[in-house]
Parts: sequence; C-alpha cells; structure tokens
Amino acid sequence: MSVVAPAILTDNHEIYKTTIERIHSFADRVHIDLADGEFAPTLTLGVDQLYWPANWKVDVHAMVARPSEYVKPLIDLHPNTIIFHAEVQEDLLPIMQQVKQAGIQAGLALLRPTVPKTIQPLIEAADHIMIFSGELGQYGGKASLMQLEKVRLIRNIKPNVEIGWDGGANDENAFSLAQGGIDVINAGAAINKADDAEAMYKKMTYETNRQRVI
Repeated sequence: MSVVAPAILTDNHEIYKTTIERIHSFADRVHIDLADGEFAPTLTLGVDQLYWPANWKVDVHAMVARPSEYVKPLIDLHPNTIIFHAEVQEDLLPIMQQVKQAGIQAGLALLRPTVPKTIQPLIEAADHIMIFSGELGQYGGKASLMQLEKVRLIRNIKPNVEIGWDGGANDENAFSLAQGGIDVINAGAAINKADDAEAMYKKMTYETNRQRVI
C-alpha cells in the first residue's frame, strides 16, 4: 500500500508553523525539505530551526552539497529517514552507515539524469530510494512519469527497498505513481496550495489505493 506524505518547503518561520498547523490533524508521514542554497538554489530554514509534532513520521530531504556537515544535527532530530542526494561529491557510504547506526533510515535521492546502475553500492546500502522528478528547492512542476522506469532498475539491485517519489505528484497522477511501484508519494504544492488541504490529501490517498479496472 502506498502512502501520501505532505511536503514542507520554506525559508519562512511563520509559513513553516502555519503549514504544520494546517496538516497536523491528518498527516502521519511528512516530508520536510532542507536546502543549502548551493546544491539546491533555494535556501530553506536551517537544521536548528526544524521541529515537528511528536506523532509524525518525518523524512528529511537534505538537498545539501556537504552531507557530512549536516548528518550529526539531523540525527539529533531523530527523524524517520534522512535522505541525501547521490550526486554530491562526498563519499556517502560512511555517512549513510552513520545514519543507520543511529536507528534512522538512510535515504538516497536520485536526480532525473542519474542511472541507478551507476550508483549500485549506494542503492545496496540504502533503506529508502527517492526518485526525484522535480526542480531542486521548488514546489510544483510536472511529474515525469518516464522516471518510473527507475523503479524496475532499482528493484533489480535491491528488491525490497522502499521507494519514494518527489516532484509534481497530485491527484491526477497518484494512481499511476502507486501502480508504478512507488511506496511513498511526497506531495508539496498539490496539498499545500489546495483550498482544502485535508480533502486533497484524502483524494490522493484514495487514488493511490484504488484498484485498477481491467
């Protein structure tokens, strides 16, 4: 069964607080974006400014050039998953091991051009692989469903790994994403810009779990 995770991306304290309040009543798993203004052109709130309700299962998507500088403070926040990008210049294997040793899922994000077989050791070490179909540091955009081919390629390397999707997910493509093998559908603009965030969340959740009609 696929799950929908509302996403939070902002550099504004008040918007961050308001977004938490807006989705708190219905969200269980939440995706929080962190960007350093270098790997991603956007600069978000810093690690020391992040917080969330105790009942949330939080995946932190760290769009940062130097994960080694962020891993310890992120571990101290005790999220469910810490996701770094495969495309950074640092050696991610020891960093991912550090995350796993803390009892946190080690996540790996793949940008559109990244071919899974070129980073096989990282995929083998990861607990969660996130297929990134959006624009770094931005809400919205159009989901490139051609990226779903990566699901098969990733599972050829690690069959049971959890796979997430980030970029352009909405109520119109949630069914296709779920049918394509995505376990966690992260949704930013679709939920946060909806007139009724909870209604959109429920609609997307319904779409991810409805059965295909032949």
